[in-house]
Amino acid sequence: EAAQLREYLLRGGFLVVDDFHGEYEWSVFTESIFRVLPERQIVEIPETDPLLHILYDLDQRTQIPGHRHLRWGVGNVAARMQGPPHWRGIYDDDGRLMVAINFNMDMGDAWEHADDPTYPEPMTALAYRFGINYIIYAMTH
Repeated sequence: EAAQLREYLLRGGFLVVDDFHGEYEWSVFTESIFRVLPERQIVEIPETDPLLHILYDLDQRTQIPGHRHLRWGVGNVAARMQGPPHWRGIYDDDGRLMVAINFNMDMGDAWEHADDPTYPEPMTALAYRFGINYIIYAMTH
């Protein structure tokens, strides 16, 4: 599987990794992805990357919480996350983003709970913008 994923990515494929939190899960992820792309580095995605501007300008890097990380109080919702959010990536030799890594956040939950009145609408809207940018980027790069 690692060899097939490697071939897919090196031939122009795109992978989004989402919904993992904390140092333990990060170490599990890096051990796995380095079996696929051992010669590559994981870096923070810079503000200037086309991914962040291909349709929506995503200048704010707001943490998008998973549903399980939300805490409800009187009239407000607060997120309890395991550290700051990171938008990291792995690039090919030509500077094309092959792997987009959403660390310490859960965009998938924001999509999944879009119709849930208890999930914060601004987080769903932001997650959809990221998702649309991911799709357009994958189709054009």
